[in-house]
This record gives sequence, C-alpha cells and structure tokens, in this order.
Amino acid sequence: MSYVPRLKTRYREEIVPKLNEQFGYKTVMQVPRLLKISVNQGVGNATQDKKLVDNAVNEMTTITGQKAVTTIASKSISNFKLREFMPIGARVTLRDRQMYEFLDRLVTVALPRVRDFKGINDKSFDGREIIR
Repeated sequence: MSYVPRLKTRYREEIVPKLNEQFGYKTVMQVPRLLKISVNQGVGNATQDKKLVDNAVNEMTTITGQKAVTTIASKSISNFKLREFMPIGARVTLRDRQMYEFLDRLVTVALPRVRDFKGINDKSFDGREIIR
C-alpha cells in the first residue's frame, strides 16, 4: 500500500461530494481538480553571475522536493545584456503526490507564517479565481 497525501484523501472524501451536491454535476469527472503546480523563478542578475542560477536551482529543489530545471533565454536582448541560450532562471512542475504535498504544506505551514498576510495575488495563479 502506497502513501496517499492528506490533502488528496480529504479532496476525494469530503470536497468532491460537497461540490457534486452543491453544483449538481452529472459525473465525478466534471468536478474541478488540480492537474499541476508550476513553480518558476527568474534570476535578474543571472547575466552577470552564473552561480546565482545554480543557487536558485538548489533552493527550488529544496523547497519543492523535486529537481529544478534551469530555464534559458529564447532570444537575445541587448539592453539587458542577455544572449540567446543563457541560463536565466529555474522552474519545477509538480504533479500528483508531490503537487498535493507541496500545496498542503504551503497552505498549512508557510502562508500562515507570513506576517500581515492578506491573501495571494491572483496574477500569480492562472487568473481564473482569486484566492483569499
């Protein structure tokens, strides 16, 4: 028997039936669900110091629990001293078990510790709904 995250079991057992009852979905497949969580970070001074990107990759790997990938510039921009194929950031795409664990820890541990927390900016999500 494999480990199932706490948030995933709560979603299946409590949230799905309530949503199904409230909105009258015909099948369980119509209930909204999470598919993936994408975490990305741009490193502004990466053009001057290459080690900053390595530090960002290590930090993101520690935070998410999954190996981060460096992102590279798709085209050159001379005003920013940026050349094509230069590393400029890091990203991670979380799915299934890692996604639920990350979201559970973000909501229950990290966000309550933020001082004067007034909600999350909706532009940092997919823009469909504001989370407060």
